[in-house]
Amino acid sequence: MRYRDVERKLKKLGCFEISSKTGGSHRKWINQVNNRGAAVPDWGSKDLKNGTLRGALKQLGFSWEEFMAA
Repeated sequence: MRYRDVERKLKKLGCFEISSKTGGSHRKWINQVNNRGAAVPDWGSKDLKNGTLRGALKQLGFSWEEFMAA
């Protein structure tokens, strides 16, 4: 799954991205419901690895099923 798809789903789940002034290949996301955050890699057109994505979702407090349904 590409970063753009992940971004769309996280926004549907109520998360928002914190803008970074320094750039880099990771984006910081915050879950507004439980105030938990996670860094999600932005690899452009490359697919994110499932383990990497699952780890970020766990940090944000979402299950895989919840994320895929969004």
